[in-house]
Amino acid sequence: MIPLLLKIRLKNITYLSRGKRGIIYKAIYKKQKVSIKTKLPSSDAKGRIKNEGKFLKILNKYKIGPELIKSGKNYLMYRYIEGEFLPDFLDRETDKEKKKKIIIKILKQIRILDKLKINKLEFIRPLKHIFIKNEKITMIDFERCYYTDSPKNVTQFCQFLINRKLIKKNIKLLQQYKENQSEKNFKEILNTI
Repeated sequence: MIPLLLKIRLKNITYLSRGKRGIIYKAIYKKQKVSIKTKLPSSDAKGRIKNEGKFLKILNKYKIGPELIKSGKNYLMYRYIEGEFLPDFLDRETDKEKKKKIIIKILKQIRILDKLKINKLEFIRPLKHIFIKNEKITMIDFERCYYTDSPKNVTQFCQFLINRKLIKKNIKLLQQYKENQSEKNFKEILNTI
């Protein structure tokens, strides 16, 4: 549920989608389109919305994720994202250079997560977690993020690319990056695309 104090400041509230832990609405706030994410009442997950707000504040500094406008204990409000999901883009786009450019942009954002020691989790199956619009990339769903000394964002996304036959399987390169997440090892991964 959208908190009442927030609800009275919103216009044209409509249901958008539902996930395992949250419900997303679309609305107008101060003349701009926004999305509001609230906790799914039936979800047992605790603190996920608050966690996502914390990580979005950090990641927005690096231009990653939707632009956070407001957050509270049980809700987030961010700028509405338009575009198509990554798998739809990859299936539709026939220009190999455009695909390559988008994949590299995504990997560069994901690399920042690895450098910050933040693990996002959903990159092995980013079916509804990455939006593409006019070559702009926006990742969503940071509710399960956590800090770790060995984040797996780049390697998981590479596994997704391998499964889609967008890059060749190179266990040695991925193992090399997993053991030493250096810029050199990351650039070697980029060179395979």
